[in-house]
Amino acid sequence: MPGLLARRVALTPDGEAYRHYDEDRAAWVGVSWREFGARVDRFADAMASLGLPQGARVAILLPNSLDAVCVDQAALALGYVPVPMHVVDNAGSILYILQDTEAALLVADSGTRWDSIAAAGPLPSTLRCVVLRQSRPEGGTQATGIPVLGLQAWVDRAAVQRPSRPPAPTEDDLAGLVYTSGTTGKPKGVMLTHRNVVSNVKAVMQRILPRTDDIFLSFLPLSHTFERTAGYYLPIAAGSCVAFARSTSRLPEDMKTVRPTVLISVPRIYERVHAKVQEMLAASPPKQRLFRAAQAAGWRRFARAQGLATEQRGPALLDAIAWPLLDRLVAKPLLAQFGGRLRVAVSGGAALSQPIAHAFLGLGLPVVQGYGMTESAPVVACNTPEDNDPATVGRALPGVDVRIGDNKELLVRGPNVMRGYWKREEDTARVLEDGWLHTGDQAAIEHGRIRILGRVKEIIVTSTGEKIAPVDLEQAIEADPLFEQSWCFGDNRPFIAAIVVLAREGWERLARELQLDPAAPESLRAPAAVKVVQERIRELTKAFPYYAQPRSVALTLEPWTVENALITPTLKLKRNNLQARFADAMERLYAR
Repeated sequence: MPGLLARRVALTPDGEAYRHYDEDRAAWVGVSWREFGARVDRFADAMASLGLPQGARVAILLPNSLDAVCVDQAALALGYVPVPMHVVDNAGSILYILQDTEAALLVADSGTRWDSIAAAGPLPSTLRCVVLRQSRPEGGTQATGIPVLGLQAWVDRAAVQRPSRPPAPTEDDLAGLVYTSGTTGKPKGVMLTHRNVVSNVKAVMQRILPRTDDIFLSFLPLSHTFERTAGYYLPIAAGSCVAFARSTSRLPEDMKTVRPTVLISVPRIYERVHAKVQEMLAASPPKQRLFRAAQAAGWRRFARAQGLATEQRGPALLDAIAWPLLDRLVAKPLLAQFGGRLRVAVSGGAALSQPIAHAFLGLGLPVVQGYGMTESAPVVACNTPEDNDPATVGRALPGVDVRIGDNKELLVRGPNVMRGYWKREEDTARVLEDGWLHTGDQAAIEHGRIRILGRVKEIIVTSTGEKIAPVDLEQAIEADPLFEQSWCFGDNRPFIAAIVVLAREGWERLARELQLDPAAPESLRAPAAVKVVQERIRELTKAFPYYAQPRSVALTLEPWTVENALITPTLKLKRNNLQARFADAMERLYAR
């Protein structure tokens, strides 16, 4: 990994490496590869001055930023092991990772964050130093006695000392301990070597080649392997620029200002944009019809170009004649919401629903789905703009072998597959049985493409013996902008039920229509409100077998977030946590 950066600095020293928003200047500021390399060098000196043992774990609790990637690169250069953590994770989870990894150094964003971690429980005895990005008086806290340094003072002090450095890492050394999202149970530390990561970067570049003039917009957390490989290490290999978004709330504004050419995202971002568009169109039936016409004509054009079968019918000549007008009135305004010059929009981390994929692809957004997992560093397969079937996750990357095992489980083998789980020998042996990574995902391989069918362990089996994939149901429900999030369940129950998080504005409109007080909690339980929601869900899921359609529903306005431990950093549902949180509500749904 250090060689990857050194090569980039040597090849394009004056190219723009990173761009960030400077609040003091109220402007976006660029950093060249030469400047970035020098900055990493200073961070490495600062880290070396601590005299950490070989292979020390360096915990990084920073938002996506120039400082975060500098700390990461400095650790890699010294043969230390970066441990990226989600900046909004709760203090207990952070403390668990510090203890599990026996971290020697923690680099965190603020003193407030550090205080909450220190108060959460006993700290690992290996923790030698804490460095805070936001300044505070130096010195150990009375409670811990661990030295606490300000980041800038730490770096400046090492510039004078010029400490000696430990040996550079080998390709078989660890390049990261990345903790899985933990949809069930405690998260596990995935051991990724330098060989794992570099091989994955090289394989992705053979399939989707970024350019030196590309601009990535980084907003997914760097604690997730998808963003680390595709949105951080890949741009280094290609010499592309990465702009750090200010926040997810300001993402729409940042997309219009930065105007990225490559976007690395999870499905929920595309779903939110689509829902917002539908909400805007709701008040104008003529605009709705125009949007649907553009989407249908565009999808037919896309399917013809890709050689895909489609149930939609329409003369190619008529679509060609109508498209310039539909493009100007519908497609271009939509694409402008993403900055207007995206050439690749990657969707990963979870399945992208087909209606959303068809809508965006039909209107010209070059969305390509991929598939991977933390344990495979992470990319296993992907589509490309030239070879794109959105019903699949594309073809396996060069050098990556895939096959279907028992119970239709997708198995993966290649140089990108992890060494194993940190201090979890039994789990490692189970998931890497016979030299193949057992993904836990059911799949089919058709004409070289991988189609994901669902999770082996996430299939709901009702008490009547019916089997249902909950993710498919949830995606169908969330196509309606009224529903921000949904959770379907029914294991060992007589039927499927659901709990949905309502969009606040949509709920206020619906409540007023039903002559309910939208601010009153009891309105969410009003029979009239539940009935309307149930009818909308029935319509949204009518394509599913009758036994798969939710027959009972509960409403809430409280979002499920990483902070309240109900979703993972990649926005997947933590189903066990939801079950514990809504146990009483579930019983009421089945008592009706």
